[in-house]
Amino acid sequence: MSNSAEEVPLLTTREDRFSFKMPRWQVVALLLLIVWLYASILARLFLQWVGPARDPNFEHGIFVPLFALFVLWQDRAKLRAIVPAPSWTGLPLLVLGLLMLVLGVLGAELFFSRVSLLVLLAGLIVLFEGWTFFRAVLFPWAFLILMIPIPTLILQQITFPLQLLASKLATGLLELAGVPVLRQGNVIVLASMPLDVAEACSGIRSLLTLVTLAIIYGYLMETRVWVRVVLALSAVPIAVAANSFRVFGTGLLVQYWDPDKAEGFFHTFEGWLIFVVALIMLLAVHRAISIIWKSGAEVKSA
Repeated sequence: MSNSAEEVPLLTTREDRFSFKMPRWQVVALLLLIVWLYASILARLFLQWVGPARDPNFEHGIFVPLFALFVLWQDRAKLRAIVPAPSWTGLPLLVLGLLMLVLGVLGAELFFSRVSLLVLLAGLIVLFEGWTFFRAVLFPWAFLILMIPIPTLILQQITFPLQLLASKLATGLLELAGVPVLRQGNVIVLASMPLDVAEACSGIRSLLTLVTLAIIYGYLMETRVWVRVVLALSAVPIAVAANSFRVFGTGLLVQYWDPDKAEGFFHTFEGWLIFVVALIMLLAVHRAISIIWKSGAEVKSA
């Protein structure tokens, strides 16, 4: 055998062994299969966002996938530059997603079957593109969890403490304003009428919406990850404080104007007004962080 003969490598790299590319028609067939599996689940989810019997706590859900698609479109150049490194470790995630889908459908558990779509997507991404690509799309993938309504059992465990907290804080504000008031659980007893802080007044709706908007705002307006996290976390106390102030305002309307103003147009308008105030508070938090951070940088550079 000649020494000049071309050597052929006997071993291939891990990437070469698992590198494969599906023909376009197979990709289309796979997407159609996923659509077929989740058609009824996604249809019910869409109606829960915008349908006649929509859930008012999750009306913001329609904007979540739209924003996730926007993030993917914005990062399209970076994503195209990633070299595919398919990994069989995505297969267990794929199987887990399908198993969750089956269990969710058989058990009539909507949350379980809806979350299975995210697990399935993660498995497909890792299987065909690799972990590097998945890490690049981790934020829009994780953000999609906000489009899925929380199970009623868990939602009730969150809502009732929020009702008690809102009634307690509103009662304290009313006492500071000189209004004679007595609190019994989530019921605020005024001289003119008792004011029931019902489930709809717990603030869970504004809290979920404000957290979603805080994440979107942080992504669009900030490049520092820690500031984005702080903005998302600050949305929780801001929403709670704003809702308590709304209940306090309703108590003032009932006490000094007209008990009927606790419902109807004024009640709805007050809710929108307080939510705008909550957004302004969120912007103020961001502004304060930016000023303090810049001041600290200037002192350090000096």
